[in-house]
Amino acid sequence: MNVWSEGECFDHQPSTRRQCGCDPPYALYEKPKTDVESRKWLAALKLKNPPKRLFVCSYHFIDKKPTEENPFPELWLGYERPPQQKRRKLDRNTSDTGVYTFIVDAVCLLEVCIEPKFKDAATQWEDLTKTDHSYAAKLDHVNKSTQTGGQTVADDMLLDDDTSLLYTGLRLVYFFTLVKTMLPFSKPSCSIPVVDQILMTLMKLKLNLVLGDVAKRFKVSKGEVSKVIAHWIDTLGEQLEPMVAWLPRSVIRANMPPSFKKNHPQTTCIIDCAETAIQRATNLNCRSATFSHYKGTNTAKYLVAVSPHGLIMFISEAYAGKSSDKFITINSGFLEALRPGDEVMADRGFTIRDVLHERKVKLNIPAFTHKRGQLTNEEVARTRRVANVRIHVERAIRRLKVFKILSQTVPISMTPRLDKILTICAALANMRSRLIRLPHEV
Repeated sequence: MNVWSEGECFDHQPSTRRQCGCDPPYALYEKPKTDVESRKWLAALKLKNPPKRLFVCSYHFIDKKPTEENPFPELWLGYERPPQQKRRKLDRNTSDTGVYTFIVDAVCLLEVCIEPKFKDAATQWEDLTKTDHSYAAKLDHVNKSTQTGGQTVADDMLLDDDTSLLYTGLRLVYFFTLVKTMLPFSKPSCSIPVVDQILMTLMKLKLNLVLGDVAKRFKVSKGEVSKVIAHWIDTLGEQLEPMVAWLPRSVIRANMPPSFKKNHPQTTCIIDCAETAIQRATNLNCRSATFSHYKGTNTAKYLVAVSPHGLIMFISEAYAGKSSDKFITINSGFLEALRPGDEVMADRGFTIRDVLHERKVKLNIPAFTHKRGQLTNEEVARTRRVANVRIHVERAIRRLKVFKILSQTVPISMTPRLDKILTICAALANMRSRLIRLPHEV
């Protein structure tokens, strides 16, 4: 009752219900004083440890109040069905205030839709007591034959969500939606069905299979596989680019996790650089420029920026592994997305405070002991708070590295397309993390 009284009244905004004097939607009735009726109330409620003063709302009575015919509570007491098995709560870093819907059509139009947590007075409210123990309905069955145009290799390989996640990194419904969207960009001269072309491309990115293995699975030549993968990497890199979008500041604030709201409420993004091993070049200058002393091998380095709730909002082009974090941050175009008043969280290696200060952007990095004594107690506490929430960018990079093309050594022949591969993997990682949902799931 107190929670209802302190809520905002939709008829007398901005007053609370306690201030405006509106009648509550239900009444509370205390347990009878007599011993016999008191025992019958407790027997109906089936409470193991009842409180000293027991109140029951009118919603649980048949006549909306205790009467002579129905003096005891009988409705919606929670024991009409067998108890559900307890399930471990999973924190997917999503906010209750909304979900993001990215609709990709033939021209890859990006739309962000926020479902508000609080609804206006004209909204029909759902009866939460009837849905308290219900789980989300299963997705509709995906009719693959109507979307692919006949029997294909994909029909035999992609049987359920588990196999689809294994081979493509996407759930089944997401994969066939992607195929349907990409149909206008297919090459008419290719005899392989479009669904198989996209499947072999995603299998290359997800599992990093050699071309001979892919050719044997799809019963085509290695040359044909090479042409198909090259075409779809170029096409998907262009069409999925809007899926890695910089969110407005209001959207970031509305969906900020509680861990950020408490200590870092002004954070706009978290940035970090990741590296992917590449095949060693024969040219000595290229070999020297791509050698990373941190990894001890030749790598490609790229900048990743995520929102506080884990959505990848920016991924840079691939730079030589010898490039510094500051150089990549300045030259990647990341600074163009920032606005005055933003706050960027980064690691100690990002010595970009002067660059951000020119744009009136605040940098939040852990404290370090360069040329000075031990950290103070306040600096140690602040460093721990930053490290506790900065882990979100590491998790985003881990979702990128699920695609083995980025976690294993990239062949030298694919390095010219590495920028588009990064864009594709970032878009698929956003879809895989369920931060992006299809229209019918909202």
